[in-house]
Amino acid sequence: MSDLSQVKIPSLRKRVSAEEWQARVDLAACYRLVALHGMNDLVYNHVTARVPGEEGHVLINAYGYAYEEVTASSLVKIDFDGNVVLDSGTGYGINRAGFVIHGAVHRARHDVACVIHTHSPAGMAVSVLKCGLLPLTQNAMFFGEVGYHDYEGPAVDLEEQQRLVRDLGKNSAMILRNHGLLTVGTTVCEAFVVMHWLEKACQAQLLAMACNTELNRPEPATVKLTNERYKPGQRRNITELEWPAMLRMLERRDPSYKD
Repeated sequence: MSDLSQVKIPSLRKRVSAEEWQARVDLAACYRLVALHGMNDLVYNHVTARVPGEEGHVLINAYGYAYEEVTASSLVKIDFDGNVVLDSGTGYGINRAGFVIHGAVHRARHDVACVIHTHSPAGMAVSVLKCGLLPLTQNAMFFGEVGYHDYEGPAVDLEEQQRLVRDLGKNSAMILRNHGLLTVGTTVCEAFVVMHWLEKACQAQLLAMACNTELNRPEPATVKLTNERYKPGQRRNITELEWPAMLRMLERRDPSYKD
């Protein structure tokens, strides 16, 4: 294999629309944030974003880049079938599992602008529990319903796409049994915040269960009330505070995601 460790990527900013460039910047920021919060898995998994104004096109990471080095220009534009529409020149190509899972969701859910899939230890641990995610904490109660998809092996079979879409339904989150977590959002920020809350809920549940003592379970009415208060229209929009704060944090650490 060729040494691609020092690949220099020319900027794509002048080759794409302003709307696509902004989507690229937001998506690259999301990759950096997933890594920063410890939800990445070497060079595996994906975060994808729909390309504004281009039906059927999404942005995905080059297969071989660590999340912490993803930039706006390193992202690859593909169609829902995994065909490369605009390569970034990294020389790495893409991972088939990315468009099998992500392409299926983007094709079926026109309200979804971003899809995130992770293999975090907490997410994988909850994915093997028969009980799944329990409404034990406020973070967990954010999720009124969570989809569940049984493990069918590495996601390379196109026939699995219809079952993935069926099991996700209209939910914003799905637990892939014996596998990991998946969240979607109408914006990149929304998908990230939902994943962040899901990850924290999984971590808290595992810590509580590990104490090997009786769990305090909120009343169903309280769980329902809490979930209702998190629904759109009840509180501020999910991008009003989180995303600018997250971008400021990245700026202080390493602003190269915008390159």
